[in-house]
Amino acid sequence: MKLWEKGIPTHKKIETFTVGNDREIDIHIAKYDLLASKAHAQMLQAITIITEDECNALCIELDRMLAMVDQGTFKIEASFEDVHSKIEYELVKALGDTGKKIHTARSRNDQVLVALQLYFKEQLSEVRILIETLFDTLLELAARYKEELLPGYTHLQVAMPSSFGLWFSAYAEVLIDDIYLLKGAQKVVDQNPLGSAAGYGSSFPIDRELTTQLLGFKDLKYNVVAAQLGRGKSERTVTQAIANIANTLGRFAMDICLYNSQDLGFISFPDNLTTGSSIMPHKKNPDVFELLRGKCNQLQSIPSEMVLLTNNLPSGYHRDFQLLKENSIKAVENIKVVLDIFNFAIAQVQVQKIDLSQPKYQHLFTVDAINDLVVSGIPFREAYQIVGAQVADGTFGSVDTKAHTHIGSIHHLCLDKIQYKFDKQKIRES
Repeated sequence: MKLWEKGIPTHKKIETFTVGNDREIDIHIAKYDLLASKAHAQMLQAITIITEDECNALCIELDRMLAMVDQGTFKIEASFEDVHSKIEYELVKALGDTGKKIHTARSRNDQVLVALQLYFKEQLSEVRILIETLFDTLLELAARYKEELLPGYTHLQVAMPSSFGLWFSAYAEVLIDDIYLLKGAQKVVDQNPLGSAAGYGSSFPIDRELTTQLLGFKDLKYNVVAAQLGRGKSERTVTQAIANIANTLGRFAMDICLYNSQDLGFISFPDNLTTGSSIMPHKKNPDVFELLRGKCNQLQSIPSEMVLLTNNLPSGYHRDFQLLKENSIKAVENIKVVLDIFNFAIAQVQVQKIDLSQPKYQHLFTVDAINDLVVSGIPFREAYQIVGAQVADGTFGSVDTKAHTHIGSIHHLCLDKIQYKFDKQKIRES
């Protein structure tokens, strides 16, 4: 069944190409198309296009299908083009002419648009919950290991003293920035586009404010052309917010792979979180973090795809938009998996005691040595040259660990301030 059929069959080869894998992808938005259809039916009743009995009958059938979605028994068979044609078929099969009335005053274009916006709106809330869980884990790890020193690196060269507390809480605080951007994406999709129809509205006296209220949108996309211009823009915004999270986690995963290597040995993981080699029996590979790194890189490529698919398209609907759906949904589903697995694995990290007296770390405290000379009255540039000469001729000796007391340093992590910043963004939302 196709919503646009006029009795002229489409060539099978063309049909296969144009439908693509919509049936598989649309399972993710079935719930939201059903919810939008309920709201649309209730609105049609409110403006007396359908009767109360017809609305009730439609809602009963839509609720029946919603229950099937929840139970995992809702299917989109090969005879249907997409979820929208499947739902309308079921309504017509059950209700006859009443079922045929559900498409009044709407188009498949705004069906897709509203279902996707509802999907993004709800799923991004789930993503935020997963980020918040990971944030809690990282801040707890920072507090637990705040006294454990860790060599800091620049250019992959030993640079200055860091700490595990500084490392864990750094990524925790960056996740707050990712939440800010995610909330911005949620605001973009939290606008009701339903009623834009094919992009130019309808001659029916539809009540778009009513569907906005029924669907729980915070705002309405008033201009119907603007609503259709949201096709592509919403996907770009959502996948960019996801890419920002992926960037944070991808860099973190790279740190973990480095720190877990035998040459550094800063951290390890239980054996049941690692994998072996088919020929090297000693291997305990951090495959989970390597795959997390790879998946995060994939996620960061998706916004570019969204841009290239929609760049310079004129206003109005274009079939190109169909290609946005698959990878924007995959981005949402995959970032949820990535966040869940990342939290599960990093919570089991085993921090190792690092012997900073090893020769490779002998220059870790050169900056502290310079600062000691400055405090004693020697100008900074002279102190720099003195310590630099000691490094060059091999006479620089280790110095005692100095207290770094300024805000955000290794001995003043401000974990309470980071927690407050995190809590504040949640309070502002409520």
